[in-house]
Amino acid sequence: MTAITGETDVRPGQGEVFGHPRGLVVLAGTELWDRISFHGMQALLTLYMVEQLFLPGHIERIVGFAGFRSVVEHITGPLSVQALATQIFGIYVGLVYFTPSLGGALGDRVLGRTRTVTLGALLMTAGHFCMAFDQSFLLALLCLILGAGCFRGNLTPQVGELYPAGDRRRVVAFQLYASMINLGAFIAPLATGALGKAFGWHVGFAFAGFGMLIGLIVYLSGRSWLAPDAPRGPRAAAAPLTPAERRMVLLLLGLVPIAALFWIAQSQVWNTYNLWVRDHIQLQVGGFTMPVPWLQALDGLSPFVCLPPVLFFWRWQAARGREPNEFTKAAIGCFIFAASTAWLGAAPLVTDAHGRTPLLWAVAFHFASNLGWLYFAPTMTALFSRAAPKSVNATMMGVFLLSVFLGSVVSGRLGGLYEHVSPSGFWMLHAGLVGLGGVILLAIGARFSAAFAAAPEGAAAAAA
Repeated sequence: MTAITGETDVRPGQGEVFGHPRGLVVLAGTELWDRISFHGMQALLTLYMVEQLFLPGHIERIVGFAGFRSVVEHITGPLSVQALATQIFGIYVGLVYFTPSLGGALGDRVLGRTRTVTLGALLMTAGHFCMAFDQSFLLALLCLILGAGCFRGNLTPQVGELYPAGDRRRVVAFQLYASMINLGAFIAPLATGALGKAFGWHVGFAFAGFGMLIGLIVYLSGRSWLAPDAPRGPRAAAAPLTPAERRMVLLLLGLVPIAALFWIAQSQVWNTYNLWVRDHIQLQVGGFTMPVPWLQALDGLSPFVCLPPVLFFWRWQAARGREPNEFTKAAIGCFIFAASTAWLGAAPLVTDAHGRTPLLWAVAFHFASNLGWLYFAPTMTALFSRAAPKSVNATMMGVFLLSVFLGSVVSGRLGGLYEHVSPSGFWMLHAGLVGLGGVILLAIGARFSAAFAAAPEGAAAAAA
C-alpha cells in the first residue's frame, strides 16, 4: 500500500469539523460505503455459491467457468461444489488484499489519486451489478478485485495528506477512519443478509453496488476539501539499503508466513464459518429465523466494545512496567484466537434436542476472537510500519498484506475439508494453526526482539 506520509497541500480556508479538516469527513464517509459494499458481498458470497450459483441449472450458464474450474482443479485436484466455493472465496478475498499495492502505484505514477479512486469505485459498482446474472459471475469477481486495488490503494493515503508532517491529530484521524471500517462491517451483513433472505441473493448484491455508488458520490462531491493530486511520474532513485536495513527487511519477510497462520483462521470466519452456522447453530429466535450473515455483523461491533478495555489494560500494564512487547502481544492474540476457534470445535458438547448449538455460543466466539484480533492485527501492522526502513516503508506495508493474501488462499483450500472431517476436527485444525503461529512469534521475539527494538522508526510510523 502506498505510504501515508508527506507534507500536506490542503488548500487554506476549507474549515474544520471537530478540529479536523473537512476532508476527513469526506474520506471516512467514502470508506464507510466501501466497507458496506465489500462486507455485504463477503457475507453472502459463499452461501450464494453453495446454495444457488453452483447448482445444476445455474453453473452451466457462467461464461468461462469450465476453463476457470479446470485451472483451479489442476492445482487442487477435483473439488466438490462446496469445496470449490470456499476455494474461490479464498482466492477472491486474498486478491482483494493483494491488489491495493498495485493500485497505489497506478495512482502515484499514471492516473493520479482522484482518477484511480473513481475508476476503482466504478469497477466495484459494475462488479456488484454483474453479480445479478449467472453469466457474468467471473467478470464480477474480476471487476471487484481490480476495483478494490484501485480504490483502497489510493483512498487511505489521502487521510495522511490532510495533515502536515508531525501533526499529532493524524493518529486520531486514522482511528476515526478505521472506525468507519468497523461500522461498515457491522451494517453490511445486517442489510444484505436481510435483503437476501427476503428478496433473494441478487437484491443483496445490488444493495452493495448502490452502496459503492453512493461512496463515489460522497468522494467526488467533497473532492475540493482534499489535498490536490501530487505530480505523477517515476520516483527518484532511492539510496541503497544499508546492511542493517537489508537484515531488517529479511526479518520482516520472515514474519509474513507466520502472520499468515493467523489469517488462515481469521479468513475462515469469512468463508466456511457461514456454512457451519447454517448447519449447526440454532438460528430460531421465537418465531423468527435469523439470517446467517447477521452473525458476521458482530465482527464490526466487537472491536468497538473490546478496544476500550484492551487499551485501558495495556495502559495499566505500561504504568507498572509490565506491558508486553510487540511479539508477545501478537502471540497473545494468536492464543486467544486459537482458544476462540477451539470454542467452535467444542460446540457439539452443548446441543439441543435438534442437534443445534445455542446462538449465544457463536456470539461469544465473535467477541472472544475479536479480542485476539485486537492483540494481533494492529500490533503486527505497527511493527512493520515502525521497523521497515524509510526508503521501502510503503513497500513493506504492502508485503505485510501478503500474509492476508496467503492466509485467505490457504483457508479456501482448507475449506474443502469441511465435508470430510467432523466440525470439531475442522475447527481444531484451525485452532492448532493459529496457536502454532503464536508459539513461533514468541520464539522469534525471544531471539530477535532486540534487533526490532533497535530499528529506527519508518516513515509511516506516525501515520499508523
